Amino acid sequence: MKLAYEQISPDVNSSFHLLLTPHLSDVFLWHYHPEYEIVYIEGANGTRHVGDHISRYEGSDLVFIGPNIPHLNFDYGVKTDHEKVVVQLKENFLGDAFWQAPEFAAITQLFERARSGISFHGQTKKIVGERLRQLVYLPPFERLMTLLAVFQQLATSSEYTPLHGEAVASAYNIKEQQRLKRVNQFIADQYSRKIEISEVAALANLTEAAFCRYFKRMTRLTFTQFLNQYRVNQAQKLLLLDNTVTEASFACGFESLSYFNKIFRRVTGENPLEFKKRHRS
Repeated sequence: MKLAYEQISPDVNSSFHLLLTPHLSDVFLWHYHPEYEIVYIEGANGTRHVGDHISRYEGSDLVFIGPNIPHLNFDYGVKTDHEKVVVQLKENFLGDAFWQAPEFAAITQLFERARSGISFHGQTKKIVGERLRQLVYLPPFERLMTLLAVFQQLATSSEYTPLHGEAVASAYNIKEQQRLKRVNQFIADQYSRKIEISEVAALANLTEAAFCRYFKRMTRLTFTQFLNQYRVNQAQKLLLLDNTVTEASFACGFESLSYFNKIFRRVTGENPLEFKKRHRS
């Protein structure tokens, strides 16, 4: 598990990148990129994890994320038939001068608010979701006009919730990337046992205090938050393979069943038994 940089390029004959239902439900993709991203997912219950924000969505979700905010793929762990639309675009995808026109003042403000992430609900989510689903069937010009209309609707909607995400540093040097890669591999190999901060700090060639500051800067999570989240994700897989809650808890490095239940609910919005029953049903 690592914070991955995603390389994105516009589609052919387009100023942005459009994805329709990428099959990533079995992939834990904690990632970031310098592009803005609109995500609409329908027919699923899942986890909305943007920066430090973690919550549940039920049935559908619509989120607009700004540049370099770490986020989890919204279909992770989803087992139901669902449809997902992802639009990714650079801030200046229509040129730097385009947004200076007074007609785009509301959209410009929307993009500024999206720098910390926004989720939408109510009629806005329903109407915008349907428009996004139709994008793939439109010719290039109509697709762009529809996307601008989507931005205008989002910009003038009051049905939204700020997610307060923070962008990661715009660039990591090679040494930092290699250090984080070692830490991520260590977590993947050792998560099933008790891990001391001193072990990981030594692996990173840092003091404990320096490591904690470094890790929070790189991932926007404390090491404990990051490790617990990884363990919960592994526990979810075990629960879906019909392991008991107790078996999943101890197999994933939790030393207390009550603590496992607490962390599982904090990450997913439900307790382990509810998660297992809902997916098995």
